[in-house]
Amino acid sequence: MKPRLFHLEPAFHKSDRPMHQTTRPRLRDIGFRPGHFETGPLNAITDVEGVTIGHSTVIEGDTIRTGATAILPHGGNLFQDKVPAAFAVYNGFGKFAGSTQIEELGELETPVILTNTLATGRAIEAINHHTLAQPGNEKVVSINAVVGETNDSRLNDIRAGRPTVEEISAALKNAGAGPVAEGGVGAGTGTVAFGMKGGIGTASRVVTIAGMTYTLGILVQSNYGGHLLVCGKPYVSPAHKDKDGSIVIIVATDAPLSSRNLKRLAARSFGGLARTGAALSNGSGDYALAFSTDERLRRTPARRKAVADYPELSNDAISPLFEAAIEATEEAILNSLCAATTTTGFNAGTGKASTVEAISIDALKTLLSA
Repeated sequence: MKPRLFHLEPAFHKSDRPMHQTTRPRLRDIGFRPGHFETGPLNAITDVEGVTIGHSTVIEGDTIRTGATAILPHGGNLFQDKVPAAFAVYNGFGKFAGSTQIEELGELETPVILTNTLATGRAIEAINHHTLAQPGNEKVVSINAVVGETNDSRLNDIRAGRPTVEEISAALKNAGAGPVAEGGVGAGTGTVAFGMKGGIGTASRVVTIAGMTYTLGILVQSNYGGHLLVCGKPYVSPAHKDKDGSIVIIVATDAPLSSRNLKRLAARSFGGLARTGAALSNGSGDYALAFSTDERLRRTPARRKAVADYPELSNDAISPLFEAAIEATEEAILNSLCAATTTTGFNAGTGKASTVEAISIDALKTLLSA
């Protein structure tokens, strides 16, 4: 048996690139700058202050290519200091744990885990362990664990029970600020997009509304199909036969938005998905979760017991954030493709070895220069 590789990957590392980040360029490194808003300093979801990301990448032998990615809206006790949140779905062929309570209450009380389809239950268990262990939660008896998933069985033996609860918990323990590793890491280790290697991608935008500056960040787990468009130009590949699949989009912002307007914001991310040429097919699971990190909006124990007054941007003011979500989602998806590398694994559906090629950076450069 080949040795097991179990990477614990925080967003931040001492080198210029985050731990386990490939040396492949991001989209902007090859001259493509989608949209017109400025990015944050890192062009990542961690440009939204307080947001941390952790990856756990699990590679073992010839058959295991999977992992988990953790998203934490702030570094405190999320169960006690909940954040406003909302959920949107375009095509619902998937499993998104915790979505109905978010829809009902408009708040997020745990970190978010992304992983593979059959690891959803183990991810819930990892979140429960994390939440119950936090000081102040000694009397907690119900937790709305939030888990998004895509099916990585094209490259991973998804039936093998990986990642384990321990491996998923590592993503939570290892979460940090700073640059975010992209491509075939964490929950993106075994994913496939447009018939090519997909993975984790991120991007951010900075907008000014009524004299105030706000940041919006996106993180995606790309595992879907269609006919890839880059800057509106078709990227021609034999792999474009693939149309089914799924994507999870996480939208973070420091703008003061109500859960109602966060739902509208989450839905706008599908505009960025469409820009990439997504097929949005019958077998596609297209999900978006948005939350605000504004401390004034946190649902603290005291605020939950009283009539609370929460500031929020008006409906008329938030259109720039909608446009920013479209731009950043498109770029995050393309970053997930650019960072990913050709991967050989195991197709659990056929029981045979499987190789998925990465997108050609040279072909992208040629396309964008045309």
